[in-house]
Amino acid sequence: MTTAPAHHPDLRDFYEDPAVPVASGTPRTLRQARMLAAALGPAASTPCTVLDIGCGDGTAAATAAPLLDGHRIVGVDWSQDALTRARTRLTYAIRGELTGGGLPFRSGCADAVLFSEVVEHLVDPDAALDEIRRVLRPGGHLMLSTPNLAAWYNRALLLAGVQPVFSEVSLRAIHGRPGKEVVGHLRLYTARALREFVTAAGFEVVGMKGAPFHGVPRPLRALDRLACTRPSLASILLLHATKT
Repeated sequence: MTTAPAHHPDLRDFYEDPAVPVASGTPRTLRQARMLAAALGPAASTPCTVLDIGCGDGTAAATAAPLLDGHRIVGVDWSQDALTRARTRLTYAIRGELTGGGLPFRSGCADAVLFSEVVEHLVDPDAALDEIRRVLRPGGHLMLSTPNLAAWYNRALLLAGVQPVFSEVSLRAIHGRPGKEVVGHLRLYTARALREFVTAAGFEVVGMKGAPFHGVPRPLRALDRLACTRPSLASILLLHATKT
């Protein structure tokens, strides 16, 4: 999770609650890290600066670090509680937000941005991508991941009149859908919508892959992994784009 989705005291309190989950699963993290490592190339030739915007407790960045050896990873989050935990895992963890005054970095300073499981929490995702685009160098890489509204099981749930997984109607409790955790999702994307959204923000989409969701019941996990071969059906969307 990341920067405060809005200057609303209830939302700020929600995201500062240590009980709110801030990690999103190892399989997604590793797939995304491999995509970024392939895009950046070996650090021995050109070490790069990677901003993990919405680093949460730093678990994802720490998991990805061995695949990005030699590149500098800087964790960024709005939540002070998350940053306290992130600093036990990351060398660099800085407070910053995508709203208000923006990120505490100069324009064009970053070679890549990890934006993992964040955009679904934001009130103003357009402004967020504008700020990410500002801090990226020309040709810099954006690695964005987010839950898929059109995941294979969500299609079946909607047909049955059940609220889709990942969608939420309250910050206090789960209503009308499977699951137990309230995580504060405000927006959800299909593969097509995510491509169009990122392109409209001034990026060129390089590719998209799927990733499994750690919350899928064990008997269905093989099917969830199989769905990753078609991103439009996968649980999690992994999008790679570059700044034009």
